[in-house]
Amino acid sequence: MLQKFAAVLMAVALASGFGGGIAHAQGAKDPRAALLKLLPPGSKLGDLSPSPIPGIYQFMQGADISYLTADGRFFIDGNIYDMHSRRNLTQARRTAARAALIDAVPESEMLIYSPPNPRFTITVFTDVDCPYCRKLHSEMAEINRLGVRVRYMFYPRTGPGTLSWLKAEAVWCAPDRKAALTYAKAGGTMDVSKICTPNPVAREYALGQAIGVRGTPAIVTASGRYIDGYLPPRELVQEIQALQAADR
Repeated sequence: MLQKFAAVLMAVALASGFGGGIAHAQGAKDPRAALLKLLPPGSKLGDLSPSPIPGIYQFMQGADISYLTADGRFFIDGNIYDMHSRRNLTQARRTAARAALIDAVPESEMLIYSPPNPRFTITVFTDVDCPYCRKLHSEMAEINRLGVRVRYMFYPRTGPGTLSWLKAEAVWCAPDRKAALTYAKAGGTMDVSKICTPNPVAREYALGQAIGVRGTPAIVTASGRYIDGYLPPRELVQEIQALQAADR
């Protein structure tokens, strides 16, 4: 998603005369209004903020982060590292953004599988037809037994209007959503002729795009760390623990 975003940004910037910079912005107290003219349509002033490096501004949409020099001449697509602490500052911001975006979703719009006393909570962007999503779901009892609370959000990889999308909506509209999800993931035939509205599938799909979901299952820890793809239950717990330790 970041590559697509960067391509859009560069196209807009070039059309706006990016190469010449923003001469009048150099002496301005706050160059964000001038920089905003170089950014994709729909960008807001609040999407721009000073970065940890003087003279460079951070542009953030969802969990996508890139950088612009204050004069508008240079666009930077990459990570900023603090060489004193050896921390990836861009990753830290991206992680916090993921957590904040997910935390803004009420749990009433998720399907939750939880042990009585969970040690960890993860949010999983899932596709009803994804083979590894199905494998993870088939191991839910073991995942819960190991103390992991799973919050599902829908991310039909094939996109709006496809059969996987309609199946996700049918699961949400079923009288027993958990039973319907298990049935669908086991390959059961879903009745997609009657879909209830509103349902959260479109919102959750858009959220997945905003936080940079690259495939499914996409697993996000409580702190916003991203685990890319399926792991067996014990390895999943080990990875969560390792990420927690790294966050300290």
